Amino acid sequence: MPVTIPSLATLDGSGSPIAAAVTRARSWSPFLAMILDREPVLAESLAAGRLDLAASSATPDMPTAKRLRIERRAMALNVAIGDLAGVLDLTAVTGALSGFADRALDTAIRAAIEERTPGAEPVGFVGIALGKQGSRELNYSSDIDPILLFDPATLPRRPREEPEEAAIRIGKRVVELLQARDGDGYVLRVDLRLRPSPEITPIVLPVEAAIGYYEAQALPWERAAFIRARAAAGDIALGQRFLAAIRPFVWRRALDFGAIGEIRGISARIRDHHSQGQAFGPGYDLKRGRGGIREAEFFAQIHQLIHGGRDPALRVPATRDALARLAQAGWIGDDESRALIDGYTLLRTIEHRVQMIDDRQTHALPTGDALDRVAKLHGLEDAGALLALLAPRVAATGRIYDALDDNTRPAFSHDAVTLEADLAAAGFDEPDHARQRIEAWRGGAYPALRSPAAREALEAVLPTLVPALATAPVPQAALLRLDALLERLPSAINIFRLLEARPGLATLLAAILSHAPTLADDLGRRPDLLDGLIDATAFEPVGDIAALETAMRAGDAGGDYQARLDHVRRVVGELRFALGAQVIAGASDPLDVAAGYARVAEAAIGVLASAAIEEFVKTHGRVPDSELVILALGRMGGAMLTHASDLDLIYLFTGDFAEESDGAKPLGATLYYNRLAQRVTAALSVATAAGPLYQIDTRLRPSGGQGPLVVTLDSFARYQREDAWTWEHMALTRARPVFGSDDARGAVAGIVRDVLEGDRPDRDIIAEARTMRTDMAAHKPPKGPLDAKLLPGGLVDLEFAIHVVQLVNRAGFAPNLGTAIDSLIGLQLVPPTIRAAHDVLTRLLVTLRLVAPDATPPGHASEELIARAIGVADWSAVVATLESTLQEVRRFWMQVTGEQDG
Repeated sequence: MPVTIPSLATLDGSGSPIAAAVTRARSWSPFLAMILDREPVLAESLAAGRLDLAASSATPDMPTAKRLRIERRAMALNVAIGDLAGVLDLTAVTGALSGFADRALDTAIRAAIEERTPGAEPVGFVGIALGKQGSRELNYSSDIDPILLFDPATLPRRPREEPEEAAIRIGKRVVELLQARDGDGYVLRVDLRLRPSPEITPIVLPVEAAIGYYEAQALPWERAAFIRARAAAGDIALGQRFLAAIRPFVWRRALDFGAIGEIRGISARIRDHHSQGQAFGPGYDLKRGRGGIREAEFFAQIHQLIHGGRDPALRVPATRDALARLAQAGWIGDDESRALIDGYTLLRTIEHRVQMIDDRQTHALPTGDALDRVAKLHGLEDAGALLALLAPRVAATGRIYDALDDNTRPAFSHDAVTLEADLAAAGFDEPDHARQRIEAWRGGAYPALRSPAAREALEAVLPTLVPALATAPVPQAALLRLDALLERLPSAINIFRLLEARPGLATLLAAILSHAPTLADDLGRRPDLLDGLIDATAFEPVGDIAALETAMRAGDAGGDYQARLDHVRRVVGELRFALGAQVIAGASDPLDVAAGYARVAEAAIGVLASAAIEEFVKTHGRVPDSELVILALGRMGGAMLTHASDLDLIYLFTGDFAEESDGAKPLGATLYYNRLAQRVTAALSVATAAGPLYQIDTRLRPSGGQGPLVVTLDSFARYQREDAWTWEHMALTRARPVFGSDDARGAVAGIVRDVLEGDRPDRDIIAEARTMRTDMAAHKPPKGPLDAKLLPGGLVDLEFAIHVVQLVNRAGFAPNLGTAIDSLIGLQLVPPTIRAAHDVLTRLLVTLRLVAPDATPPGHASEELIARAIGVADWSAVVATLESTLQEVRRFWMQVTGEQDG
């Protein structure tokens, strides 16, 4: 119920408990001592025994953010001293803290609206307080958990600004005003995750959409959350209209044991998750521990949900009020009500003491000397006295909560005891923890699991899923990866149904979860990627470029450009995921997979560059006798990518740079192609609703980042022949045209060939290559002990050595590094062992990008997979092979460059 907090000139005279409380605060609370030092006027008044809850050094002319922070600081000090002095009881303390939160949220809303639309009435935007703010029970370090709503018809906004855009910007500013920290501290932490579907919705919602959600889609636990809801700030009338509209959702006349079971499930998961804070003693979690604050709250809410639909008198937000009303109505015993209220009051008071120490958002009793400090701040002799005070209240609350009728528990088709036994038999080394995870899923631990359909799908797939996870090298680790995946999914229904229908996929999923964090992350963003593995063809080599382009051009929604971008991203995502799965399943050689990644990328370039050109031509037309050509370098030029490879591209155009396009908005050729290339880069890189695609790197173009994005073929040829550095010619050894007509590609290939074969400046290639490699090693060290690319003797050293041999001898040129090595071996310019070294390092790189992207040794379970991928017997052979390969390449590098070790 609303609480009126007095603002008194004097609550007590000098020599009062207030002065004694100031002394305790200075002695045992660094946070309060700091405020006393920063607020000398307040400190003097309090030391004299005067307490004014409205007193503050803030002034009306201060900026809003600064004023709120100083007011919060003063309020925290005044309320804490009144609390410690015993002149403010728990109701007054929490009421004062909640009242300040309401005022601060309202001030922030008004300020955010005024900043954007000066003079506008602060209407059409409301903060609905939930949780402890909603029930006016905030503690010293509580978050506030508002739901922010707006009315598109009345929200002030700028000209031509959409209401949704205005609302989100206002909401972001409100959060910034309250939550950002500076030298004066902060105002309030703001948690907006209690809004409908927070993983996919904006931070501010239209009021009608929110009403529709709670009427049709909301989950049982959200009913409990709205027991404590109220319109707290902003357009209060709008908030009250919203709460009136959803009242039937919260209070139902029929008993809802599903909602009750949901709350019991939440409590059980809290006990499991915070198991270290369950045992009473030092370290005990006052909020989440057995017999703690949360269990008193849940006890009240369960009974309110059962009986509040028929008895409006029970619809009170504050926990102690609810417990008292339940006893008055005869739904719980007087002794139960009194024990829970007494325990709740004491635990909340001690929680405040803990938070007063350092202004930390903590609910756990400290240990050691720190617990003595809390006791002394409360006025007790030591930690033992504090624990003795708490123990009987904690025990009583835990006993009462545990005695709730077991019929309120959700019924599962597979009970916990049987499930744990089955998990143990299946090979889980920690069956109890595995059971807890599965029980949490059954209780709707994540948004993807909260609908009845999701739970039904989960129960249906468990008989398939548990044995599949048991096939993983470490079943417990696979289970935890699946748990992380489920946490990120918007819905788990389809993936569960798929696994139920295709049990073999469950085994593959277990392998992916066990070995490939990169693929698991991809699956978390797009669970439908698993669908692509149903067909056995997913484990065959991807098709040729023409076939891939055909697949990417299909289904383009009538030629819509955005639909084309989305479709290509979906196809590429499925193909790359399938290629990665081939490595994990041992179905393909990583060298073939690397070539497959490159064909997929080349097809995407072809389709998306064409689509971007078609879209660009609609406005600007075409430049006569001219076209865009795309030259790939690096791994893309060599047609051997990894799962994580960037695409190194150079954009060129044919024809006369003095020409102009023939469209409705003509452009000169150079500007035309520079804008077109930007459009192509965006088509290949910008994330859409279907996800991201590739990172594009254009720094290898003439003059690097300082040069234009696109140049003519003539300019490119002149630069390479006259001005390019050795490192640019080394890069050119792997250049390959991947877009353009046959004639244009042939012209570019001819320029590259002429330059590499001698039409270039004379330079000391060996000396410059050594300098470049030294600089690169200094600025880009290996990620870890398995970095097949950057370790001394790794792929970079191999590539540099091969390119030096090619440029010095003007022979053996081929964009694909393996082909070039074979050619140089045939010319007796490279030892035959280097091809095997290339293959080992490339296989390892491709595999580790999936299994250990940080290049550190993976878990024991993945060692066998890596050994299989590079064609050796076991992990010791992996280590030995890598070491001997690095030595072989290092010897070759020194032979080519004359460099000495050390």
